[in-house]
Amino acid sequence: MESTLAECAERAICRYLDDLNGTQCSDLHRLFLQQVEIPLLREVVRHCDGNLSHAAQILGINRATLRKRLVDYKLT
Repeated sequence: MESTLAECAERAICRYLDDLNGTQCSDLHRLFLQQVEIPLLREVVRHCDGNLSHAAQILGINRATLRKRLVDYKLT
């Protein structure tokens, strides 16, 4: 049975919080979005054979935004 992306995220978040074992956590929203965005960008660009215009179209963002995020995450 295939899991939805939301179900996978929910399991990962629960596991992460459990692994903290009482340790304080802050800025989880930023951390989670960054941890998900990096592989998302990497895989979509790979899927598009490096064509950033096509990747940006699939992602629903403009090419300049995609390029900036790739640079920010040192993915180029």
